[in-house]
Amino acid sequence: MRKQKQMEDLTDEVTRLQIGNRDLMQSINAKEQNYVAIESANNVLRAQYAELTDRLRSLNSVLQVIEEVSGLAVDIPEIPDSMVNPWQLHRPIQPMVSADMFLP
Repeated sequence: MRKQKQMEDLTDEVTRLQIGNRDLMQSINAKEQNYVAIESANNVLRAQYAELTDRLRSLNSVLQVIEEVSGLAVDIPEIPDSMVNPWQLHRPIQPMVSADMFLP
């Protein structure tokens, strides 16, 4: 009877652990999908940032030419250092750990 009870307890524990493992896998997969979506949106923003920085540089160049040709003082805004080298603090993209690696 004791061994029977112990076997049932162990079987119940295995079932609970399998359910917990499944729930963790689902959570990991959902977070992985969110990470991919956010990384994609971030890449779009980086591209837009680079394009806008280039446009600002071009506009500043045009303003400098206008200033030189006309002889009038033109207020040319400075480009902040973060815009000159925006990737300076950027860390390399870390590879995502897939939930599949936890499968038996």
